[in-house]
Amino acid sequence: MPLPHRLRRLTAGLVAALAALLTVALLPGQAVAAEGRVSGGRLDWGIKQSFLTYVTGPISQGSWSLTGGAATVAGSGFRFHSATGTYDPASGALSAAFSGGVRFTGHQENGANALDLSIGRLTFRATAGGAAGLYADVSSKSRETGQVSSASQAKLADLSLAGVDLRGAAGTLTLGNVPATLTDAGAKAFGGFYTAGTALDPVNLSVNLPAAQPAPAAPTTPTASTAPTAPSASTAPSAAASEPASPSAAPSSTAPAAPTDTPAPTTAPAAATEFGNGALDWGVRRTFRDYVTGGIAQGRWEPTGGAADGGAFFRWTPAKGTYDPASGALTAAFSGSVRFTGLKSGDAYGLDLTLANPGVTVADGKGVLRADVSGRTPDGAAQQLTGVELATFDPAGLKAEGGLLKAVELPLTLTEPGGKAFGGLYPAGTEMDPLSFAVALDPAAALPPLPDIGSAPAVAPSPSVTPVAATTDAEGSGGVPTAAVVAGGAAVAALAVTGGLFALRRRRSTPADAV
Repeated sequence: MPLPHRLRRLTAGLVAALAALLTVALLPGQAVAAEGRVSGGRLDWGIKQSFLTYVTGPISQGSWSLTGGAATVAGSGFRFHSATGTYDPASGALSAAFSGGVRFTGHQENGANALDLSIGRLTFRATAGGAAGLYADVSSKSRETGQVSSASQAKLADLSLAGVDLRGAAGTLTLGNVPATLTDAGAKAFGGFYTAGTALDPVNLSVNLPAAQPAPAAPTTPTASTAPTAPSASTAPSAAASEPASPSAAPSSTAPAAPTDTPAPTTAPAAATEFGNGALDWGVRRTFRDYVTGGIAQGRWEPTGGAADGGAFFRWTPAKGTYDPASGALTAAFSGSVRFTGLKSGDAYGLDLTLANPGVTVADGKGVLRADVSGRTPDGAAQQLTGVELATFDPAGLKAEGGLLKAVELPLTLTEPGGKAFGGLYPAGTEMDPLSFAVALDPAAALPPLPDIGSAPAVAPSPSVTPVAATTDAEGSGGVPTAAVVAGGAAVAALAVTGGLFALRRRRSTPADAV
């Protein structure tokens, strides 16, 4: 039985509308983030606080040290940086590897450490099914045998993501207070200090995910008016133009003349190389940073004017100066400042110290770090110093390679003027954080990259755009993992559309008394 004309029109309209809606909903770039590389982020982990206390306590009498740009955070945790990896928004599978490491040593006997554990290249992995783990490169010494063993990407801990759905995220993904439990491989890595199943410190991480990408436009079928046509005789290249000339053909009168044997002029190399770019990396002193942000000073730092926070150190850039390869003499001036404040009382700070415009000089086999120092130190002294000699270093470690003159983690010793600049917090001779810098002898040379700690942790958005169980706190509390995701605008729109369809369907198919 043929449909009435009006019903046929209504049906055709509904089909067309549904097809258009499905087209919008199914375009992957409009609904979820594009699958791709993780770029930037940080992972904060205290490993196990009782272990840190044991390492530095009276029994072990040991210590720990940071490698590869790792930093301390909140005085009792470690921060690993520059996340790289992959993310699949359809399944929620995420792999993010972080740079930096930490080494624990203790129980020294006859010049050797019975405790020697190194952990680096931590990797967070979450599978499509929701299982998650923390992996790392580990080198450890057995407590029983003293044998050193190494493992690449050993699974240190099982992570609990109960109630957290990582699918469909874009922007910045933050996971806080994720419970961690020691695995069999982790127990072996800790040299038998702990058994499998031991609770470790919770894990916090923040990574930058691929942004939502619009789907490419569908290819269109060319019409007759746009279809390519064969070139006309007047535009087609001739055989003479397309074929090479015969080798026997005589050269034209305009052929270039044969080159002469006149030698190119030579110039003597300059005595010194001027440069206009560079970067200086220095963490001042780890214990000083912990003091500033810790429970006593309760302060902060602020890089400005070209300085940046690299996690375990600060970077001052750019630079200008000269370098004489013959004598090794170097003068380099860097830009920017870092202001440390703390011990706040009312509107004033008991600690208000600024290190600005550091400079490095090398002459007669001695390296010196200088800086402008201003503000107030905890002893109450106000100061305004220009180019004060803060510390010295041995320049033997300087190397010229790849168009750069580089110094990598040179030991740095505080001078007497430097001790006064820090208000007597440290005496002359104190080992400060190591010094690294690079200046571009070749203007085209690339400076070493700054550790990428990613965007600031996201504040949890409204539930309608958060693809996780009800979450509010990016840092987490109470042993329950939390998550926050900044979703792309297209994904939000798609959620709104599909939610509206679902609500419409329920209203039409559910009895009124069921609401």
